[in-house]
Amino acid sequence: MDKLAKQLKTDAALIDVQVSDELDRRISASLQGVTPEKTEAPVVRQRPAAFWWASSLTGIAAALAVIVLINSDRQPAEIAVVHVADTSPVPEIKTPTINWRTESAMLTQPLQRELEDLQSDLKKAEEKVKRDIGL
Repeated sequence: MDKLAKQLKTDAALIDVQVSDELDRRISASLQGVTPEKTEAPVVRQRPAAFWWASSLTGIAAALAVIVLINSDRQPAEIAVVHVADTSPVPEIKTPTINWRTESAMLTQPLQRELEDLQSDLKKAEEKVKRDIGL
């Protein structure tokens, strides 16, 4: 690092630059014509308290609407009464079953074919490059 710093200093000492009087006047005029920017404090705009109440109530109403929509789609659970050894009846809640309607995916065959095609393309490209190079 010392060699680099030493070399940079010697190179900088060898630089000889002359500025014409016209360029010097233009630079001075342009520096004097520029005024510094005024820094203004950012304006902080506070919202009224009613805005926060309204947005909170709107959020609560939206959450309740989503809960109602989700629960309205469900059918009421059936309650069965089970008697166990002459004790008081105990309600049993049956959970509804979900019909997923699923199908198994057979992706092995198309993926295997695609892999073989890619390997074939790579082999052809390799042979072409070898021919072009002369190997």
